[in-house]
Amino acid sequence: MSKIMDDAVDSGGIEVIIQNEEDKTAPRCPHGPALLFEKTGNGEEKGRRFYACSACRDRKDCNFFQWADEKISEARMLIRYCHFVSLPLEQRRFCVDCQLLILPEERATHAKHKALSEDTTVQRLKRPSLLLCPLDNKKSNAQYLFADRSCHFLLDMLLGLGFQKILCVGTPRLHEVIKLRNMKGKSPKMKSLLLDIDYRYCQFYGQDEFCRYNMFNHHFFDDEEAVTFFQGFLREEEGAKVVMITDPPFGGLVKPLANSFSQMAITWKNQNKVSNAGQMPMIWIFPYFFESRILECFPSFSMLDYQVDYDNHPLYKHGKTGRKQSPVRLFTNLSPKDIILPEDEGYRFCSVCERYVSAGNKHCPKCDTCPSKDGREWRHCDECGRCVKPSWRHCSSCGHCALPDHPCGQSQTGCFNCGSQKHKLRTCPKKHNKRMIVPGGRGAPGLLKHIAGKSTTKNKRRRTVT
Repeated sequence: MSKIMDDAVDSGGIEVIIQNEEDKTAPRCPHGPALLFEKTGNGEEKGRRFYACSACRDRKDCNFFQWADEKISEARMLIRYCHFVSLPLEQRRFCVDCQLLILPEERATHAKHKALSEDTTVQRLKRPSLLLCPLDNKKSNAQYLFADRSCHFLLDMLLGLGFQKILCVGTPRLHEVIKLRNMKGKSPKMKSLLLDIDYRYCQFYGQDEFCRYNMFNHHFFDDEEAVTFFQGFLREEEGAKVVMITDPPFGGLVKPLANSFSQMAITWKNQNKVSNAGQMPMIWIFPYFFESRILECFPSFSMLDYQVDYDNHPLYKHGKTGRKQSPVRLFTNLSPKDIILPEDEGYRFCSVCERYVSAGNKHCPKCDTCPSKDGREWRHCDECGRCVKPSWRHCSSCGHCALPDHPCGQSQTGCFNCGSQKHKLRTCPKKHNKRMIVPGGRGAPGLLKHIAGKSTTKNKRRRTVT
């Protein structure tokens, strides 16, 4: 690629593009932010843009080159990382503003940035999730990182079930804990492969440990090479059992995610020549109020009572009580009776349901199940014929249980499309028609208002559209 700019200059088909001074997207070389150029030729009105060094016109002095529509490749990131770890400790730096490992010759260009960490030890490099600032787009790439408590529980549980290979989809913290445990040698070794959309992890892992991946459309950014390695990882050679663990953004759409995970399962079957009846072991970590949507996509899944907590989430913390408990659960096709939840955290085994449940989840003989979803003790309503949340009361006007201050007469159940209380949207005979306006009901106005993001703050998390 270094020859492209020279050829473009010689042919006269190159133009520098002056960008807004506030634009901070330009990549950097040892001489500061690169300039944006456009190469045209053969009478083209618009050519392909690229970045090159702003100071050196001779490629021998600085050979930096990057197409404007491409991110820094994994190979280049890996080269930087190998160079970085070979440096003496006192020469290592990490730029928090740019989220990059900085080489000595690049340090001057980052000197005025907000923070330049001087404590980039080997141990800290093994925990990249502690160096990198978490992304915060709740619908596409929100990074809420598991607390170590949850990581060690998951790994101990999977080791006990005989799994040696963990496919970590959007779980960078779990991936790095696996590597740390392997180095300490205090537990059996496990292999792991991280699939994540955050390209910054290219700085810390090679392709045998990390593939940049979009879980919403089952897309590998490095195409054939990454797909080939992914397929090889799924092969259970010498009896090494594979399990997939995923922790998608909670605002993500359930159906596209389920489709991607189904594609993974098909690949697993093909690689291991498994019959159609076989299932790839999976654990999907998501809030409990998405249970019906996940089970609609994966009927063989069941929800466990284990509460997953996160280091950097303001609410989803272990040890809180009532409605402040973490709503995040494990959805899995593994047998619930084989997954032992920690008794020292209050979980107990229900011999009737044949699974571990939380301390507040009391078995209801009338429903013949442990009904609680949120960790609180639910109560049975004889009029409704089912268990409901402890804060709900039966409303004779509405004919069902609801919060005491609910808008009486406006049902919270039924069909979103036509307003009928006799069926749900999925079985609505008119669901292929245009949304109907139902006076006092939950038809088009409420739905459109919700899709536009104008639903009440109180129920915002519960109403993510899928």
